Amino acid sequence: MRFGKNIPLRRTGLASALGLLLASTAAYGQSTTSSIYGHVPVQSGESVVVSNRAGLSRSIRVDSQGKYSASQLPVGTYSVSLMRDGKVVQHRDNVLLRVGVGVDVSFSEQAPAASAANATQLSGVTVTANSLPPIDVSSVDSRTVITADQLAKLPLGHTAEAAALLAPAAAAGAGGAASTTGEPLVSFGGSSATENAYYINGFNTTDPNLSQGGITLPYGSIDQEEVYTGGYSAQYGRSDGGVLNMIGKSGTNEWHFGGQLLYEPSALRSNQRDTYYANGLPPTPVAGRLYDPNSKNNHWTSVYDAYVGGPLIKNRLFFFASAEMTREQGNTVGSVNSGTDTHYKNTVPKWYAKVNWNITNNNLLELTGASEKLETSGSIYNYDYNNLGDGSFKALANNTKHGGDMWSAKFTSYITDKLTLTAMYGSMKTRSYSEPGNYDPNLTYITGYVSQNPALNGGTPITNNQTVSEITNPGMNFVTTNLRVALTYVMGDHTITAGIDNLKTAARDQDELTSGPGYYWSYGYTDHPNQPLVAGLGVGALDNYANGSSGYYVSKNIFNQGGNLFSSERAEYIEDQWQFNDRLLLSLGLRNDGFTNTNASAKAYMRQTKPQWAPRLGFSWDVFGDSTFKVYGNVGRYYLGSPIAPGDPANGYVSTQQYFTYSGIAADGTPTGLTQVSAPVSADGAYGQTPDPRTMTARSLKAMDQDEFILGFTKSAGKHWIYGAKITRRILRHVIDDYCDAQAVVNKAASEGITDVNNATCYYINPGQANTFAVQDPSGAFHNVTLSNADMGFPHAKRKYYGLETFIEHPFDGRWYGKIDYVFSRSYGNSEGQGQSNIRAIGGTQNVDWDFPAIMVNSNGPQGNDHTNQIKAYGYYQLSPAWLVSANLSLISGGPKYCLGLYGANPLNTATNDPVGYGSLYHWCNGMPSPPGATGRLPWTKQLDVGVHYRPAFAERKLAFSLDVFNVFNGQSALNLSPELYSNSTGTMNPLYGTPMVLQQPRYVRFGVTYDY
Repeated sequence: MRFGKNIPLRRTGLASALGLLLASTAAYGQSTTSSIYGHVPVQSGESVVVSNRAGLSRSIRVDSQGKYSASQLPVGTYSVSLMRDGKVVQHRDNVLLRVGVGVDVSFSEQAPAASAANATQLSGVTVTANSLPPIDVSSVDSRTVITADQLAKLPLGHTAEAAALLAPAAAAGAGGAASTTGEPLVSFGGSSATENAYYINGFNTTDPNLSQGGITLPYGSIDQEEVYTGGYSAQYGRSDGGVLNMIGKSGTNEWHFGGQLLYEPSALRSNQRDTYYANGLPPTPVAGRLYDPNSKNNHWTSVYDAYVGGPLIKNRLFFFASAEMTREQGNTVGSVNSGTDTHYKNTVPKWYAKVNWNITNNNLLELTGASEKLETSGSIYNYDYNNLGDGSFKALANNTKHGGDMWSAKFTSYITDKLTLTAMYGSMKTRSYSEPGNYDPNLTYITGYVSQNPALNGGTPITNNQTVSEITNPGMNFVTTNLRVALTYVMGDHTITAGIDNLKTAARDQDELTSGPGYYWSYGYTDHPNQPLVAGLGVGALDNYANGSSGYYVSKNIFNQGGNLFSSERAEYIEDQWQFNDRLLLSLGLRNDGFTNTNASAKAYMRQTKPQWAPRLGFSWDVFGDSTFKVYGNVGRYYLGSPIAPGDPANGYVSTQQYFTYSGIAADGTPTGLTQVSAPVSADGAYGQTPDPRTMTARSLKAMDQDEFILGFTKSAGKHWIYGAKITRRILRHVIDDYCDAQAVVNKAASEGITDVNNATCYYINPGQANTFAVQDPSGAFHNVTLSNADMGFPHAKRKYYGLETFIEHPFDGRWYGKIDYVFSRSYGNSEGQGQSNIRAIGGTQNVDWDFPAIMVNSNGPQGNDHTNQIKAYGYYQLSPAWLVSANLSLISGGPKYCLGLYGANPLNTATNDPVGYGSLYHWCNGMPSPPGATGRLPWTKQLDVGVHYRPAFAERKLAFSLDVFNVFNGQSALNLSPELYSNSTGTMNPLYGTPMVLQQPRYVRFGVTYDY
């Protein structure tokens, strides 16, 4: 769907079967736990005791084969003791559990007494002097776990997303999309950057509106960050990209407190390079070829972080609390299209608190609270692009607040050694507050003024002090609840888990209105005034109207929408972790996802509640039986529900343009001497009608889903190295997108004798296949009308990904740690998924793909998040107890370039070049087919970050100083180029075509001081 304005980056059968098993209402979250397991010599009177620093102690029986397993353990550092007749006979200390990664702690007759065993953490597993296994053979998925120690040592941006980029096949989103609180989003395995899920301590914090990231923890409060990149179990869903799972720190029996100050000075930040018109000049250029003087942007950043944690009641009740404040102040000069320099103040307050209560050794309660908000304010000045300096004050910037708060409660009960109940419930409220600082409702927003007639403005664009094109309800908010329950039962070699996973969201006060008098003016120019301006919408040639022969015109644009929306996502699952024999683990799971989206009247406009079975099958083969060589694989299907925002049309909306010629320009930039060229027109037929929810979605709509296949191995090479390889294949089976060729539905209905039907402006369909639509005749009766894919004129929907990953890793040995990985991959087809990065759309109604068949001609090729080669290397070296150096290298090949033009081999034939009124958004370039990548690839993104840490002895190593330099060689590759070849339907060249819209951030320096007690 193309709005009239450019929106910038901004109970089933299974349930019944589980009913008896899940009679106790509780919940279970995204993985927050791990396990310890192993073998012991078989003797009578044996047990194994595991205990951590937070007072948890569990005694586990050893079975007749000498096996034991302690599952659902909170992450942390443990001691493991082999008991015989009540006495310790062997012992392991400092066994560090990483989230979701089981640790094999086995004992043998030859093992020395407890005092001789001290453990050292090596890359996600725990080893001792007795060589505990270096490879986890207890999991079948693909994940990267980053500990708080690694986060503190590596030179990384101060965000969860920056840490997630360490994962193989993870790259910055191609369109430059950011989360609601400003962090750049990440694409995993070729998927759209909005197809990920975020969790904090098991609670789903994903943005419910557009899936733009989610609430994250204060950086220093992250105990472990788990990044799933594929193969996860039936317990988890609602992602076909990646998962960012953050485990927050907890209090222990020792008091700890500390803080950190980080500072990024503006004086040590390199200038961003300026960008220039790459395809000619507009009619009224402001400063020649200069488009955006990025070099005049400047800012500094500071981060303040403090924490405290310890026991309220030793061994029983603990708390941990932290607060973080990020302040950023500076200025951003907009492009010549904006004419302004914004001086801003941004603050990102975060806090996190957690209470752990060991009610008994077998019953645990965790309470979590967290908050993240982006608050902005500032002043806007007119900018002189020729002298490169501020002019007069224009307006106050919008005061905004995005983000929100969450809380959750999780209960774990080890009912017996074999039966465990976990329960979690929580709520999150996020806001999208935006209030203009000194908004004048009498001023009309002006855009495109570089295309004003220079004979009427004296060669200098005329505008006014209106800075906002739309206003939103300041009360806009989203309330999400997450309920999960699971029972885990160990039955011989089987560990069976069954549960439910329910997520509900209510979006309230969702109102957006065009600012000022309810419309804004957009100036334009055509060098073909004798041809229809927008033939597909019936807008005629300008020279048929007064003042039209000059080629200058203006459009009056209206966009209004609003209304509450609701979504419900429910799932049931069952899974068996089957230890088939001593070397082979099988993971057999089945999940059923259901999704319902409703409008303001609580009537469903999108429903997928029939069983949507998602099998998950995996294996882990311990080839030699000593955890030194693992072969693993996974096959799974993953369903993704639709976020809230695509439902906006369910409440009706207006998106129209009306074209005029003009003979003058007033002092406030508005056109005068208007001659009407057209009535209000809408490419999507959006004139404010509210569709019946039964008519706006294809019947039996399938949810977006993806199949994934993984096969890999991990092997140790001696005592100090691990290497491996993995093949991943992803195939998107169904896409949901909006389809706006309502006339095709009307015509098909007429061919079946159903006339005068009421039709929606656009429909939600599964593109690339047959769809059945409900249409209503004048009597009120509904009829089903089926259009085959041939009737709709579409190719089959396709997004396929394959990747070969190889890596070599040197686990930390007390001196140094390092890892290098290389990924060769392709992400190709005719659909990027939820987003469309070539036009910097983040999904929903912002996409234009699949709106009309002409848009999809020549659309097959490498998709926006396709990066053929990725090389990553990172690590750190402990030069001495006081000094540590670190580095992080990333080399990523560029994505495809796009040239989007007018339709067909003759772009100047206005009878055919814009058949649906979308302008220069077809996969044709200069009259030639132009699939993605036909005009080449973007350059490689190359970045080296380095760090130095100093922890002096005089402060007992509790005080530390750090210096990090990011993007050492100051590479500033273009990450996105303007793709539209023409400015309008007449074939007038777009001077912005090929101009960089998103650039790699320049070099900057960060100083840090940390104190940990």
